[in-house]
Amino acid sequence: MSRYLIARRYAKVLLDLGEKAGSVPAVGQELDRIAALVTGNADLSRLAVSPMQTPKKKAIVFDAVLASADATDLLRRFFKVVAEAGRLDCTAAIRQAFHELADERAGIVEAKVASAQPLSDAQAQTLSQALAKRTGKTVRLAFRQDPALIGGLKVQVGSTVLDASLRGKLAQIKQQLLTA
Repeated sequence: MSRYLIARRYAKVLLDLGEKAGSVPAVGQELDRIAALVTGNADLSRLAVSPMQTPKKKAIVFDAVLASADATDLLRRFFKVVAEAGRLDCTAAIRQAFHELADERAGIVEAKVASAQPLSDAQAQTLSQALAKRTGKTVRLAFRQDPALIGGLKVQVGSTVLDASLRGKLAQIKQQLLTA
């Protein structure tokens, strides 16, 4: 089974627990903090992937780290299960899957927007509203600048790509000329 599917299963359980506790945003923030702690600390990163330590030993050490980091009981119990299953190496993937599932349940979709020039606030708001109308969901825009587009923008929502860039239009014209 792929790491993504494994992480998604754990993330779903954590999200369900967070919903029952009525604290999904708080759980998400704490999960971010723990994932950053693991990736930012070389010793914890090695512990997470080390085949030399038993999962039970990893669970004990990781719980001690979480206790000193003032982690909630919910996250400590969750990571005890994760560690004992030998899946501490999936911490970053669990974090990503958790946020994806939380967004999905909240009806939020991320739109990746590449534009040749930075968009003004008014343009970003108009784009967000148009995408929300098209998708029927709340849209969170993630911007990046790509001068290679020459002008216009390229938007990706899930697997759908909307290319309204000058580069894309030129490529279409080229293709039409070559096939005509």
